[in-house]
Amino acid sequence: MTEENFRGSRLYTDPWPPLRGDYQVGDPRSAVAVVTLASPLLIKGCAIFGQCVTENLGLEKIVANVISNCNIRFLIVCGLESKGHLPGNTLLALHKNGIDPQGRIVGSKGAIPFIQNLPPEAISRFQEQVELIDCIGLLDVEEIEALVARHKREPFSEEPFLVFKRKAPIRAIATGDADLTLGAGVVMDASAWLVMEEV
Repeated sequence: MTEENFRGSRLYTDPWPPLRGDYQVGDPRSAVAVVTLASPLLIKGCAIFGQCVTENLGLEKIVANVISNCNIRFLIVCGLESKGHLPGNTLLALHKNGIDPQGRIVGSKGAIPFIQNLPPEAISRFQEQVELIDCIGLLDVEEIEALVARHKREPFSEEPFLVFKRKAPIRAIATGDADLTLGAGVVMDASAWLVMEEV
């Protein structure tokens, strides 16, 4: 699927979305994404839909995938909350209040509401690009799909925003420093979970 196939859509990557998760892709040209929280609902007509049961890594994936597609302008938050984690409450708090200097989501009632793998610019972009539609508790698929069909908007005016995941630092292992020799000049430093060729 190429960018031309989307007729004016604004995707950063092909294939989209860039980060894996518990979701299904619908029509990437749609202006709506749907988070069904802890409820396994099947929603038609949206760009992407899926569950989110954690208030940290799950939210990071939602933000990263949404801001990499400028067509998405609405995020419907529906389904039942994941007890203790409260990702719905935390997603609403993230959109409204952002994060503090330590990465804590301001105003969240979740157990561990921290954003650790996204830069503050990604959060700001998420707040600008999408409007959240709070339907927490709604389980009626027909009603959710009617909301999806009703919400349309032009793509976001700026370029898609791609969040690069942090990479482990590269380091060479000198002969004799490895914990395990795998053969053919391949060694492993088990303490760092690194497998590489001997230097």
